[in-house]
Amino acid sequence: MYTVFLAGGMASGKSTVARMLEEKGAYRIDLDCISRDVLAPGSGCVQEIVRAFGEDVVDQKTGRLNRHQLAMRAFATPTAAKKLEAIEMPYIIRTLKETLVEVSLKEDAPAVCVVEVPLLDRIESLLMLADEVVAVVSPYELRKKRAQLRGVSLKDFEQRVAGQPSDEYLRSKAATVIDNSKDEDLLATYVNAWWDALMTKLDMRH
Repeated sequence: MYTVFLAGGMASGKSTVARMLEEKGAYRIDLDCISRDVLAPGSGCVQEIVRAFGEDVVDQKTGRLNRHQLAMRAFATPTAAKKLEAIEMPYIIRTLKETLVEVSLKEDAPAVCVVEVPLLDRIESLLMLADEVVAVVSPYELRKKRAQLRGVSLKDFEQRVAGQPSDEYLRSKAATVIDNSKDEDLLATYVNAWWDALMTKLDMRH
């Protein structure tokens, strides 16, 4: 199984590229979904968060995280934010590793697995699990416009982008960079070209 880490900042078009590749037959893993899964009620991760941030970050009846309360506490200072990340990341990394093994061992294992990675710098230790890193990049102003069209406030966009790795960082780690500065048709052309080249390469291996 050829494993691709697909990275890109907010509103870069990373999820659009992931969807295109999924439609071509790639197996898609979204690290955002994994990060939500590790926060399921009663999980070890949630128990650690409660110990670190207080009983009231969880609804006592349902066991669900009170995300608003946790956010207020965890993002109050850079130190608190790092503490939350230090708790969550080992669970996310372990689940990703387990998922990749499960998918690769399936009887009908896919030829290609695409892992959507919102924060590539947080999982640098896992880059050796990827056969290739692909980065989707797009100009800042265009990303801002796209995010606002999706209903994201300017303040939220700026805060989230400030916490994400830069395009320069992504370019330095990626073997392939997909430019999404125009329309979706041109993006599809780039994705198709990359996919066709990959299929040729994989066929040559056999």
